[in-house]
Amino acid sequence: MTASNAGRLSIVQDFIEAYNRFDVESMMKFLHPDIEFRNVSNGTPTLHTAGLSEFRAQAESACRLFSARRQRIQKIEFGDDRIEVAIEYAATLAVDLPNGVKAGGKLELSGRSIYRFSGDAIIGIEDIS
Repeated sequence: MTASNAGRLSIVQDFIEAYNRFDVESMMKFLHPDIEFRNVSNGTPTLHTAGLSEFRAQAESACRLFSARRQRIQKIEFGDDRIEVAIEYAATLAVDLPNGVKAGGKLELSGRSIYRFSGDAIIGIEDIS
């Protein structure tokens, strides 16, 4: 692992830990001003944000949906200016969802997240499940 990869992996790990703690402010410090976020579920794009303000709004909104959440890294792959991690995700809902899942319900899934970098800042995140 190169020094650059080690530093970026540390950023990804710290970002995920902040996510797990619902600490949006700490998440934001790792992001490039032009951050783009995409969520893809079952092959269908479900969310896209562009820029820090849109990302912050989405992250704060997501915090209200869950009483607990945890992403756990299972595998790591390095590429040019990116890190891809296989993730196990577990969460407990804080609110009822329109699809009928009630508050207190558990979500568990696996997927992957691709973090793209510009220098030492995350400029792109794609969550795929």
